[in-house]
Amino acid sequence: MSFAEQLNRLQAFLDADELHEEALDYVAAHGYLTALSICSEEVPDREWIDALFAEEPHYTDDAQRDEIEQTLVHLKREITRELASDEEFQLPCDLDLGDEPDDSDLRGWCIGFMEGVFLREAAWFETAEEEVSEMLLPIMVGSGLFDEEPEFSDIAADANLMDDMIVQIPEALTALFLLCHAPDEKPAILKPRHH
Repeated sequence: MSFAEQLNRLQAFLDADELHEEALDYVAAHGYLTALSICSEEVPDREWIDALFAEEPHYTDDAQRDEIEQTLVHLKREITRELASDEEFQLPCDLDLGDEPDDSDLRGWCIGFMEGVFLREAAWFETAEEEVSEMLLPIMVGSGLFDEEPEFSDIAADANLMDDMIVQIPEALTALFLLCHAPDEKPAILKPRHH
């Protein structure tokens, strides 16, 4: 079976209604795996797979469980490879929150990404807290998880500013990956700004 076919089966499995209500759907799982791929601390497969599903899914048999879990691990490897390449990172959804942000795939992707961050929050911020926070900002804004906080509600109230931030997500991901895995190759956006 090709990887594309495996992904289709994974997507159908994750997007089905049978999973626990806190389990991540396919787009959110992609965001989650992207965060895990960027994090400087490796999270054991068993731990992140269990967290992704919130509770053990009802697999038809062990073969299905193995296939789903192996496809998730394979997808994480592919995401890591794409982040490490020179290509612009492609999200599995449009970079647009649309008219109903809470229903948008992008919001789901950003929430999934933040779930991945929360799994190892200390590791994300231990070396370059300010830079990491700055680069996470577009994703945090996209997730809507922080809208209660004053600085986020100001951004959320400004549609143009929101759009400007959202389109920076692929660039921010590449910058975060470099910061966590090749700190000596800091991308241009991290060079000191002259005020």
